[in-house]
Amino acid sequence: MTHPTGPGDDTHGDGRRLSGGMMNTVFRYGGHVVRAATPASPALHAHLRALADTGYRGAPFPLRLRDDGREELTFVDGDVALPPFPAWAYTEPTLGSAAELLRRYHDAAARVGVDATAPWASGSAGLADPEGGTILCHNDPCLENLVFRRGRAAALIDFDLAAPGRPVWDVAALAYYLVPAVDPVSAAGTAHEGVDVPRRLRVLADAYGLAPADRAALPGVIGQYTTVARAFVAARVDGGQEGFVRALERSGGWERWDRRQAWLVEQRPVFTEALLG
Repeated sequence: MTHPTGPGDDTHGDGRRLSGGMMNTVFRYGGHVVRAATPASPALHAHLRALADTGYRGAPFPLRLRDDGREELTFVDGDVALPPFPAWAYTEPTLGSAAELLRRYHDAAARVGVDATAPWASGSAGLADPEGGTILCHNDPCLENLVFRRGRAAALIDFDLAAPGRPVWDVAALAYYLVPAVDPVSAAGTAHEGVDVPRRLRVLADAYGLAPADRAALPGVIGQYTTVARAFVAARVDGGQEGFVRALERSGGWERWDRRQAWLVEQRPVFTEALLG
């Protein structure tokens, strides 16, 4: 989760540390960035190169894997929303353009295919679709991982949590973050207070061009994604990762997660009607 355009808060040699990361520390050196590689980085580099071969330009391009255990990728220029998020981050055009970008990525990823033998992040180490799938899902399309230009979503960044999955899994992840699919009690007193979740789900689905079967499945898949996200956060809290511990405390603890998950189950008929009606 990196901020390609914000002010750096540290330096590393001639590089500048980029703001916004909880999972990886990223340094910018002119037109490229350097970050810690993962076991899946060789397969991900091959995937990103194949994406570029299809004509897709909405992702970083891999440059090399270094002997020091880090990787280099092109720097993606543009605007990235970071907390406290600006007002434009919550608009329907922002939501719609993010859904359109995700669809373009999925169309390109379907042409490329996925290396199912690669060590993609899964289980409590990732946010992977438990049902698997035939494309490489991004799995973490939050605002911090979307680059905007002239008010439109232009690129996805930070593929550290990518793994095979169903396209609707990534759509559910986008709904989780950008609608956002959060209950009214949790939203009270925040920028999400009073948000029309069913309407925004419909905006997302329409902009993506979601098929009827996936529209019917989406409310349940959002619930699945929330369960997986909770396990992901719990593993890091149990491991004492300070960023996740602080974020959990600020958000209201596990009670908020329980309330959100129960609300998602309760609202499934409402969401389904909004998506299909």
